[in-house]
Amino acid sequence: METTTGRFRAAVREWAADGAEASEAAEVARALAAGTELRTAVLVEGVSDHVALDALAARHGRSLDAEGIAVVPLGGATNIGRFVHLLGPQGLGVPLAGLCDAGEEGHFSRALEREGLGHDLARADMEPLGFYVCDADLEEELIRSLGAEGVQRVVDAQGDLRAFRIFQKQPAQREREVERQLRRFMGTISGRKSQYARSLVDALDLAEVPRPLDRLLAHVSASAAAN
Repeated sequence: METTTGRFRAAVREWAADGAEASEAAEVARALAAGTELRTAVLVEGVSDHVALDALAARHGRSLDAEGIAVVPLGGATNIGRFVHLLGPQGLGVPLAGLCDAGEEGHFSRALEREGLGHDLARADMEPLGFYVCDADLEEELIRSLGAEGVQRVVDAQGDLRAFRIFQKQPAQREREVERQLRRFMGTISGRKSQYARSLVDALDLAEVPRPLDRLLAHVSASAAAN
């Protein structure tokens, strides 16, 4: 049976896409937002970010869906403005949080500013609003936290070590540090980022979780409890 957060996530994405089913999806999103089960919407760039956040919650014995926390992949950071407008204080009024890469920080800060949530927002200003920035992206954060050797053990456990060794021998990769090779390797096949988002989070020492991911989970937990 589909969860409230799953239905909300699907409806909001359809609404934001502004296609033929947008009006119907908007009504579904409004009804769910008006209910008591949905507590927070977390806006993330892609599916791998969603997977990582779910995996971290599971490491703590929790389920974001069960807590009414809907993680919504944007399909790219440039879509953030549309989602904040629909869901934020000028839209459905759903409590918001989010996660983005360093290169997309400007898109997120400007979207929040346009909705009246601050002015000239720097990274430190975004965090009290529940928005956190990875440096440089989530894959880099996870690789740095786990270490190159630890990540390669995960790659081996996933059955990808031989493919990674072949990848390392490519002319464009030979002079790169192994951390950069690993980060690039995870983006070479569709679905691999999501696969490794989960497996790397599962392999982490919980004392070494990347700060943006750790703080985001703590923030949405507090927000959900307050609502």
